[in-house]
Amino acid sequence: MAERLTPIWQGVLQLSSIGINDNFFDVGGDSALALELFNKIALTCGRELPPVMIYQAPTIAALAALLEQPTTPRVPPTARLKAGSEEPPIFITHGLGGSVMDFFQVVKHVRTPHAIYGLQARGIDGVDEPFDRVEDMARYSLDAVRQMQPRGPYFFIGFSFGGLVMLEMAQQLTARGEKIALLAMLDSYPHMRYLSLRRRAPLATRAAWRRIAGRLKRLSRMSAPDQSTVDVPVSPATQRYRDSGYVALERYQPRFYAGKISFVRAAIPTDFPADAAAVWAGLAHEFELETALGDHLGIVTTHFESLAAAISRYIAEARC
Repeated sequence: MAERLTPIWQGVLQLSSIGINDNFFDVGGDSALALELFNKIALTCGRELPPVMIYQAPTIAALAALLEQPTTPRVPPTARLKAGSEEPPIFITHGLGGSVMDFFQVVKHVRTPHAIYGLQARGIDGVDEPFDRVEDMARYSLDAVRQMQPRGPYFFIGFSFGGLVMLEMAQQLTARGEKIALLAMLDSYPHMRYLSLRRRAPLATRAAWRRIAGRLKRLSRMSAPDQSTVDVPVSPATQRYRDSGYVALERYQPRFYAGKISFVRAAIPTDFPADAAAVWAGLAHEFELETALGDHLGIVTTHFESLAAAISRYIAEARC
């Protein structure tokens, strides 16, 4: 298997030679190249694995061993995204339908002596059924966190839907008397049904305009087929995970948190309320608001340096 993988790695990384024990990220790999790598592996080897597995198997030798297994390997609940020399570690979790690969650029620019670990939801690998309740997602992640760090203080960061999961984790830990040093929520909001009517109305209007724009875009593609784009198919495991996540989002109504929420909102509102403080300030003992450049996805994918700067400051302040 290693012999089959080597030319694929060389082509994706544009290297003339690569050792079977060379680390993917050390030789120029990033999240986009990992996606390309696993797509080509699926086409060449007939085995589909989520790209996030590159954190578990970052070398040709390790990935070959995974592919040689007769059954689909499980995605572990944690992945180290950044090394660090100080304790405790920092934990970050992804949004609905995403993976910890989404944070590659953000984490790269976060300045902290602490190690950063990504929390990966159950079910993205298609091996286990995904949860459809935020409370169960939080317990699953807490089991993994407490194996690494039995006692607080804990540093939690959650993007989008992942912010709700981190909030619930903080709620469950504080109920046990544990200390949360940092709960940072990155453009994270409850389902629209739990917003006031005044907050829901603008979101419904925006959603209607996006649906119209989407129809117009599809019609333009039909009239100009040479300019059409091909949609990337979603795997059954990913779709099942997303569907369960939407159910969990609809079910979860945040309750008052007796600690501090450090919140980063996107400068450009899209599917979410423009006034984050109006949503969250009444649901936390203390609420701190920061604005990062970009829209909901752009704060992670395009303007990651702005988001990383805010996260770096939150971590530094929480350490004091």
